[in-house]
Amino acid sequence: MTNYTPPLSDLAFALEHVVGYRDVAQLPGFEHADFDTVVEVLAECGEFMAGVIAPTNRVGDLEGAQRQPDGTVKTPTGFKEAYKQFVDSGWSGVALSEEFGGGGFPRTVGLGIQEFMLASNMAFSLCPLLTHGAIDALMHYGSPEQKQRYLPKMISGEWTGTMNLTEPQAGSDVGALTTRAVPNGDGTYAITGQKIFITWGDHDVADQIVHLVLARTPGAPEGTRGISCFIVPKVMVNDDESLGERNGVETVSLEHKMGIHGSPTCVLAYENATGYLIGEENKGMRIMFVMMNSARLSVGMQGLAVADRAYQQSVQYAKDRIQGKAIGVTGRDSAIIEFPDVRRMLMTQKAYLAGLRRLLLLTAVHTDISTNSPDEAARVRSDEIVGLLTPIAKSFGTDLGNELTSLAVQIHGGMGFIEETGVAQHYRDIRIAAIYEGTNGIQAADLVGRKMPVRGGSSFLEFIASMREIEPLLAEAGDEFASIREELARQFTALEKATGWMLRTGMSDPNAVLAGSTPYQRMWGVVTAGWLLAKGALAASKLPNAERAADELAVARFYAEQLLPQSSGLLSAATAGARDLFALSEDKF
Repeated sequence: MTNYTPPLSDLAFALEHVVGYRDVAQLPGFEHADFDTVVEVLAECGEFMAGVIAPTNRVGDLEGAQRQPDGTVKTPTGFKEAYKQFVDSGWSGVALSEEFGGGGFPRTVGLGIQEFMLASNMAFSLCPLLTHGAIDALMHYGSPEQKQRYLPKMISGEWTGTMNLTEPQAGSDVGALTTRAVPNGDGTYAITGQKIFITWGDHDVADQIVHLVLARTPGAPEGTRGISCFIVPKVMVNDDESLGERNGVETVSLEHKMGIHGSPTCVLAYENATGYLIGEENKGMRIMFVMMNSARLSVGMQGLAVADRAYQQSVQYAKDRIQGKAIGVTGRDSAIIEFPDVRRMLMTQKAYLAGLRRLLLLTAVHTDISTNSPDEAARVRSDEIVGLLTPIAKSFGTDLGNELTSLAVQIHGGMGFIEETGVAQHYRDIRIAAIYEGTNGIQAADLVGRKMPVRGGSSFLEFIASMREIEPLLAEAGDEFASIREELARQFTALEKATGWMLRTGMSDPNAVLAGSTPYQRMWGVVTAGWLLAKGALAASKLPNAERAADELAVARFYAEQLLPQSSGLLSAATAGARDLFALSEDKF
């Protein structure tokens, strides 16, 4: 497995010239996060992740997390030491609340840090990512006392956090959960039930785990309306903030997974464990969605990060692997990077990664604007855009994670199927991400069912119109940009047609809209990434760096000519309706 090199140059270029980070740095509360400072922070972060976290990736896959005979969980060799350095270096809290000890940097910067961490070791990185989701939930709904007790050490990384949603009989249907929360009469609750698929539900890298657990109180309404959310610490916290006795939560087993072996995925049993209600009873779904929405962008980043690590390994292998003779070569055998089809696969990886990185960063920029802009109209519009882009970023990012790591295996040929090369690990590790935090089908249903109706569809149509503003700019840029402009224009029109069909059909035939939601969601990802690559090529053409300009143009043009056309190819699938999906009876499958 090759070493990891953080893609700082592309990240910095995207921040400065494509997604508008300098505007974020001007927002109240972010004055200390100017562009130059942020690049320095990210450079230092990249060096840390590549030097400390990345070396643990392979051993984590080989050893895995292990449940010990006494019920404790041991992480792979080096994880505990790397996590201590991670905490001591302060990377956990850079983009979290200054009030509770964080650095107060924008979410956009935090997302860049996440890319470097995830690419270094996805399994390791899931621990701080889940902790951040729990932090967001407590920031929004925790009482002042709860915030003061838990947030400082969670933000520093000294304590970790989890999300406890899923039960054996209740997967995506969270409303079917049966975990009970019975009042103890002193303001606490006795939590009893079993939770499965709890990422980093137990481990040895920190002394405390703050579980956020969904449960039902006596007499609660059925379904999602009767769910409440509770803090259930692994270890009770004494009045003086020291840790006391072990709470009533036990690790029953660890799941044996396809990938991310270093991440302990736990089955947790709660038996009269002491829990503390967050907010009000029966408001747990609201709290859950804060955690989920926070995590969805990060999960999209998992796809980008692991695919980029696989791409770097693909490039190195393609340069080193000597086999056959390329056309026109005499007297020597060629590295496979000289062959057109290998170049096609590498360019596909490179172009998708650049477009996806910009899509994820753009979503984060609008997140920062939606929370920190002094202009109410700007906050509202950015919040709409975040709602539109989040399911696209999550689904497109994780779909590409699967596709691009698969290409990495293909580039390696037979050696890609051999575990010793390490490239198969990337393919196995990332497969879960399209399932995490709501499957990509659920993301598509959210896109057409909840996000599209905003202002009668105007939110979507206005975003497409804003993308189309690039067309005259591309026309002015000259013949080199002609194919980009022509193809983008075609795909904008296809996306408009699909959106119009969805809006017309939604009220009368919601099943038809849901049937086309996944290809429609993919259209959005493909088109938005192409638009952002074109923006980058235009911006680079005005810079003095001729090499950068040529590179950006080549990648944007390759994407426009060879990848972007798939969007209009999905138009028929997006608008076909549900008739043929239900034409066969169940016994015909």
